[in-house]
Amino acid sequence: MRRQIIEQTAFNVAQQVRAVEDSIEAALIELAELQNRMIRARSVAGVGIATGHDALEQIVVSLQGLIRARGGMAHCHAALVTAKQHVPGLRAVSFGDGQDCPPLPQTATLQVVA
Repeated sequence: MRRQIIEQTAFNVAQQVRAVEDSIEAALIELAELQNRMIRARSVAGVGIATGHDALEQIVVSLQGLIRARGGMAHCHAALVTAKQHVPGLRAVSFGDGQDCPPLPQTATLQVVA
C-alpha cells in the first residue's frame, strides 16, 4: 500500500513537471507571436522604428526570463530523475512504455479541408 502511494505521488509530481514545462513553452509561443504582431503593426501603421521600441525590448526581457525558466525546469526534471534513484520503491518505476516520464499528451494532427 505504501509503495502504491509513493508511486502515485511520484506520478503526480511527474505530471505536474510536464504541465509546467508545457505551460512555459506555450507562453514562449505566445510571446513570440506577440513580438511578431508588434513588428507587423509598426510596419502596417507606417510609423518610425523607434515607436514601440521600449515595449519590444520588454518582450525580449520576458522571453529571456522564460528561456531561463525553461532551462531551470529542464534541470529540475533531470534532478528529479536522479533523485528517484534514492527513493525506495521508485528505482525501477517508469511510466508508460518504459519511459521515466509520463508521455506527452496526444495532439490532433491538422488537416487541410477544402
